[in-house]
Amino acid sequence: MKLLIFSDIHGNHKVLERLVRTEADYYFAAGDLVNWGRGLKRCGEILQQRRDKVYVLPGNHESASQISTFCTQFGFRNFHEQTLQIGTYHVAGLGYSSPTPFNTPGEYSEAELTERLTRFETLKPLVLICHAPPYGTALDQVRQGLHAGSKSVREFVDRCQPEYLFCGHIHEAEGVSVQIGNTRATNVGKRGYLLELD
Repeated sequence: MKLLIFSDIHGNHKVLERLVRTEADYYFAAGDLVNWGRGLKRCGEILQQRRDKVYVLPGNHESASQISTFCTQFGFRNFHEQTLQIGTYHVAGLGYSSPTPFNTPGEYSEAELTERLTRFETLKPLVLICHAPPYGTALDQVRQGLHAGSKSVREFVDRCQPEYLFCGHIHEAEGVSVQIGNTRATNVGKRGYLLELD
């Protein structure tokens, strides 16, 4: 099974069209399809050719209610705080970011992120798809010495060691992969990442 995971499109329709042309069994949009919740209709029209295979998370630029309406309108699956079994793997999704200086519509406190992540802690093997990257890693580094990820996501990864973690949010870290203990973690960004599961 092939899973294409991407994030942070921010209204770049050409990039989204390119991603949709990639053959996969599942397409996971891991947040921030647009800026400030505006322009979802055009993204929906592009994604619609893969409609029954599309799973969507809200990033910090979309609210959960906007993504719920968007998924209903276009026949996609709202994957925020949801799980899916693919073969022997559990795939779990959590949208939103930790607080930002910009007061965007899709932000949780660290306590809210921790609470929502706990429902995934017994799932093994786990593929975790979050908008927010784990704090203090190359995946959330804005520049040398400045990290802007989630401490809750980092704590979950350190403690539960999912097989894979895919995130976005921090554009400067797009395409970066790191090993966190037993977890292979990647900031997918708009490049996307094609994961093959047995």
